[in-house]
Amino acid sequence: MDKPINHSGLLPLLGEDETPPFEIGNAGGCSPLVLVCDHARNVIPRALADLGLDADLRAQHIALDIGCEMLAHRLAHLLDAVLVLARFSRLVIDLNRPLDDPTSISPCSDGFIIPGNQNVSTEQRLSREEEIFIPYHKAVAAQVKCVHAKHGVPALIALHSFTPAMAGKLRPWQIGILWNDDQRMSLPLLGSLRGDPDLCVGDNQPYDAREHVGYTIETHAGVNGFPHALIEVRQDLIATEAGAMGWADRLAGHLGPILANDNLYQKRVSD
Repeated sequence: MDKPINHSGLLPLLGEDETPPFEIGNAGGCSPLVLVCDHARNVIPRALADLGLDADLRAQHIALDIGCEMLAHRLAHLLDAVLVLARFSRLVIDLNRPLDDPTSISPCSDGFIIPGNQNVSTEQRLSREEEIFIPYHKAVAAQVKCVHAKHGVPALIALHSFTPAMAGKLRPWQIGILWNDDQRMSLPLLGSLRGDPDLCVGDNQPYDAREHVGYTIETHAGVNGFPHALIEVRQDLIATEAGAMGWADRLAGHLGPILANDNLYQKRVSD
């Protein structure tokens, strides 16, 4: 039997057992919050032959946000929030970047050449967009729409992890809260976290969301005026199940009072 053709006219990138490219966690969640985890896994479609990378490289931060899947599932449970989680590696296509961004399909990452991302044709790029990027973002949009219909204005939090060092420089923060121009969630969360004397908390660190590194939250919350934040946790702190569970518990304690404030759930009108 012939394989189906996708919209770009190519044979499918994903096998039937590899779809959909997203997973919905805690689908019955009753919170007005949607959690997203763009870089949860390091899975690469069979057709791409591991992008030419060995298992050691595929287990590193270039392929996924280490610890984030465990953190996200636990936090979704604690906050009773629905979770949209990506099933494929950021190296296949980065779901947290615009499609026209040079790092959408990176030919190299943190100094490592990605063989399967060299000289990617327009048709190959379209397959990754149509079969992974677009369905994932449709799933996020659908969950946001569902929460909006049930609760009114929803909130959105994106979960990521970062390396303890980059380019030879240590990163002192255990956690960073990223924001662009809407600080309704980030400001009280920063204040709450900084009340813990054991924490070094980054404000738009280790990345600055004002430099457009938060495509998912900007697309599904920012442009709609919905409250949102991007949370980065240092990966060595959540690399084990015990670490991820502990940090989820800690985050839930800080987020709970913020999410319980009815004044948060207002649509922001841009100036």
